[in-house]
Amino acid sequence: MINKTVRNLAEAMQGITDGATVLVGGFGAVGQPDALIEALIEQGATDLTIVANNAGTGRTGLARLMELGRVRRIICSFPRSVGSVVFEELYKAGKLELEIVPQGTLAERMRAAGAGVPAFYTPTGFGTLLTEGKPTAEFNGKPCVLEMALPGDVALIQAHKADRWGNLTYRRSGRNFNPVMAMAARLTIAQVDEIEPLGTLDPENIVTPGIFVDRVLRVTV
Repeated sequence: MINKTVRNLAEAMQGITDGATVLVGGFGAVGQPDALIEALIEQGATDLTIVANNAGTGRTGLARLMELGRVRRIICSFPRSVGSVVFEELYKAGKLELEIVPQGTLAERMRAAGAGVPAFYTPTGFGTLLTEGKPTAEFNGKPCVLEMALPGDVALIQAHKADRWGNLTYRRSGRNFNPVMAMAARLTIAQVDEIEPLGTLDPENIVTPGIFVDRVLRVTV
């Protein structure tokens, strides 16, 4: 019997190793898997590469993970935002590597990884410092830059509902990066608001099929 639900956060975090590339869903605080991030802090993996929309705020969640010295590199679209004090401190001190990727390109790099596409051309960023040194080509008179797919070892995502097979639905803007991250990772862990009996989720509302999900944990706030 397929049952991807796990009993607790510690079980959800099993097997995440030092040096892993971890994709973290969310757009700011919306759709961000806060409980899974806290569990990763407790789990202890270090030398991590984090892929996220931003670099955290305040001194909790992603910011706390960085403050503890557990993140070697961050790949994101918005490293600086209101309250990104930890990122700014670490980056200025040379203790954190940064790769800035335009938001649409970031999403497409992960979608490509999930679809088995190794690289793609895009006009976004051509001629800027963000794409300096990357291969270029021209298509229909428009210069483009080659971007590589971005797979993850682990994806930590948030969804609204799941069943025991790992099928996921999302609630409004909480969908954001979560579906493409689920596709792009070798190990996908989802925190959800509710776990429904098998067969009760409307198939038309399932955005992430269970084939992309490995572990599901119901988290109550």
